[in-house]
Amino acid sequence: MDDHRRGRALPAGVYRLFADGGNGRTLNVPLPDGAVVWPDRGYRRDHLVTRPAFWLSDAPVTAETWRSLAAEHPYSGLWPLLLDESAQPWSAGQVAPEPESEIDVYDPALFMAEVWQDMIEPRLRYGDDFEDLAPFGKYCPGLAPPGEPMAEPQEAADWYAGQLADGLTTLLGLVAASRSADALAVMGWQGALNHNQWTAPLAAVVRSWEDRFGVRLVRVGFNTLEFSVSAPPRELEHAVHIAAEHWAFCPDVIAQGAGSLEAYAAELVGRNAWSFWWD
Repeated sequence: MDDHRRGRALPAGVYRLFADGGNGRTLNVPLPDGAVVWPDRGYRRDHLVTRPAFWLSDAPVTAETWRSLAAEHPYSGLWPLLLDESAQPWSAGQVAPEPESEIDVYDPALFMAEVWQDMIEPRLRYGDDFEDLAPFGKYCPGLAPPGEPMAEPQEAADWYAGQLADGLTTLLGLVAASRSADALAVMGWQGALNHNQWTAPLAAVVRSWEDRFGVRLVRVGFNTLEFSVSAPPRELEHAVHIAAEHWAFCPDVIAQGAGSLEAYAAELVGRNAWSFWWD
């Protein structure tokens, strides 16, 4: 019988992240010093909060720590995240957790279409030519087809964690989530608040990216997200379609970045990491 079947109970405090107390969950690697974080009672309270939002390490961690905990996720139910070393919003609890079940409400294709319409409507009144959104213009193209895997999703995630964690500037977060996408809503991340009021629909989009492009959420900042990608686009036409999804997810990648879908798409071809920021 292996260690996981014998089972080592979740460390004190960590089990409180689960609605059922972590029943049947095990964690067979040591955790650094840290503690659970409760949402600040003076911050947003859109849902009833009955347990901590996530666990946070006291000090920065290395990529090896992240990798060992990611490998444990099937047994522990805890998805590890690299978090920017900052008092806000992590240790300050400036988060607004949403139930994992809330993500099920949203359809990524419908969300994309609604966001697209909302963002092009004001521009229609001014006779905009939508050159930045070529070749789609004012018409939402829907979701892009899946990519062809270049690696296993966890292999890509382990690689990207090695690029992002140096043991000096990145804290570790643990979120009780079934998959990396769900961690966004469960932990109550609010970095896209100026684009979308709720995080659950964004998590639904990320779920779809996990399925189509082997995406895994690796690092989270105050208003940034970093994903590994094991099945990126290999052709420019495919990349332009994916770029349209990225624009609906995070308009700033175009407005504050490449300037057009086509220019941005050129950056996505064969790239095993996606980064987003909201101004």
